[in-house]
Amino acid sequence: MAKTRISTVRRKTAETDIILTLGIDGTGVSKIDTGVPFFDHMLTLFAKHGLFDLEIRAQGDNDVDYHHTVEDVGLVLGDAFKQALGEKLGIRRYGSFLLPMDESLARVVVDLSGRACLVYDAVAPTMFVRDFNIVLVKEFCRAFSNAVGCNLHVKLEYGEEPHHVAEAIFKGLARALDLATQIDPRTAGSLPSTKGSL
Repeated sequence: MAKTRISTVRRKTAETDIILTLGIDGTGVSKIDTGVPFFDHMLTLFAKHGLFDLEIRAQGDNDVDYHHTVEDVGLVLGDAFKQALGEKLGIRRYGSFLLPMDESLARVVVDLSGRACLVYDAVAPTMFVRDFNIVLVKEFCRAFSNAVGCNLHVKLEYGEEPHHVAEAIFKGLARALDLATQIDPRTAGSLPSTKGSL
């Protein structure tokens, strides 16, 4: 299959300026610079484990808070997936993954239904990795779900170390999306919906 599912999205507001290029059918190569080191690490893991080629340059008001940068990158990434998927013909649509990261275990389930819905249940005993509050992972997931139009369920089965919790979620999301975006050769390019639309 030709590597044609590629998109570039730019979003500029008073709070952030983001340009992002996504290749769904990639090899996991990434170049990430959001100005938030821990977030860069999570997005690099996301690209690697989803086999998505991903380049992100983001400037935000990180001196105020990381919230705007994390949320807006989620919006832009979701929009990039939406554009790259196009009409979604032949995709598997659903993906789920149960991912361990040392003492943490996260379950991530996605349905590229065209309908945005986030169910998120992930609270660790400690929520900070240095100055990064992993509550922002929920904000990223919400923004992504809204922009791409997907049902996204995230459940931390258990976990203690906040870095491991966040890493399990990002890797699990990557693996679930890799499954959901794959082309199923049995469908002959049809839409995976009895309604005729996604």
